[in-house]
Amino acid sequence: MEGKGEKVIIGMSGGVDSAVAAYLLKRDGYDVVGLFMHNWEEDDEGGACTAESDWEDVRAVSDKLGIPCYSVNFAKEYMDDVFEYFLSEYRAYRTPNPDVLCNRKVKFGAFRDYCMSIGAKKIATGHYCKRAGDMLLRAVDRNKDQSYFLNQVKTQQLDNVLFPIGGMTKPEVRELARQIGLTVADKKDSTGVCFIGERKFKKFLREFLPAQPGDIVDTSGKKVGVHDGLMYYTLGQRRGLDIGGVKGEVGRWFVLDKDVKNNRLVVSCGDESRLYSNMLVGHGLNIIGAFDMGKELRCTAKTRYRQADFSATFKPKGDGTCELYFDEPQRAVTPGQYAVLYLGERCLGGFEIDYAE
Repeated sequence: MEGKGEKVIIGMSGGVDSAVAAYLLKRDGYDVVGLFMHNWEEDDEGGACTAESDWEDVRAVSDKLGIPCYSVNFAKEYMDDVFEYFLSEYRAYRTPNPDVLCNRKVKFGAFRDYCMSIGAKKIATGHYCKRAGDMLLRAVDRNKDQSYFLNQVKTQQLDNVLFPIGGMTKPEVRELARQIGLTVADKKDSTGVCFIGERKFKKFLREFLPAQPGDIVDTSGKKVGVHDGLMYYTLGQRRGLDIGGVKGEVGRWFVLDKDVKNNRLVVSCGDESRLYSNMLVGHGLNIIGAFDMGKELRCTAKTRYRQADFSATFKPKGDGTCELYFDEPQRAVTPGQYAVLYLGERCLGGFEIDYAE
């Protein structure tokens, strides 16, 4: 058998993806152990994670598959390495992506280290992506591919990591779960980050960061409303502005810019051309696998998860920053998010966006 009894610990979330991944590992002959990561204390600061019910689902799946399962608390690591970063970015009026850092610091950091310390030969997750040697590849299901969120994971962190469902589509995963009788076969996918859960984002963030309301102004400087705090808004946002329509103009208000110095949210209506940029500058390039990123490179890229790839030219700078020039203008490139680079099916890695022009 493929696994030959080799011990593999799989991170189980309580969802269908990690459940099917565990099944596939056992089917292939691995000695499988499930490990549930408890990353947020629900009674701390009004958190809204569903850890208790997810743990119950993990136990039910493990019983069905006949594998042992355990729960390990990584809440401190998550608080120190992910949540504090999340807050600091919002304090700087940027829009962070905590899931990217969670993968690097917790799932392929603290979790991986813990598994190796207790004798695992390999670890596995239910991520939709694939590996080939030291390369990270997109999943077969391009709609569910999660390589974007792994762009900051170090090459060595992917050593001995298995992604059992990377070659399957989501419908295939659910159908297999039904066939083998898993109770989570039709469980709704989780969305957003754990610590916010189903709560309203503004309400949650207010508990940790003081709001500083200010004026909403149009491009001429005319006041058209009041914002709740610049941190609550992101470039291109249309919903939640609560400033009504504009007589005689076509289109909806959208966030154009943040005037941090004057605590003003700048909005526009109709013409979105000013939301588009031709290049971006960032820092913190992480390269996955052996590849020379020290010179100009033609590639494709994404600046947000649900975006189609666009063609671009990557240029490294001597001061540690990176530039990415787009073949066609891109909408609402947002500081704090990540520019992720691809060559065909291969995810080369990525870097954090500082600003766009």
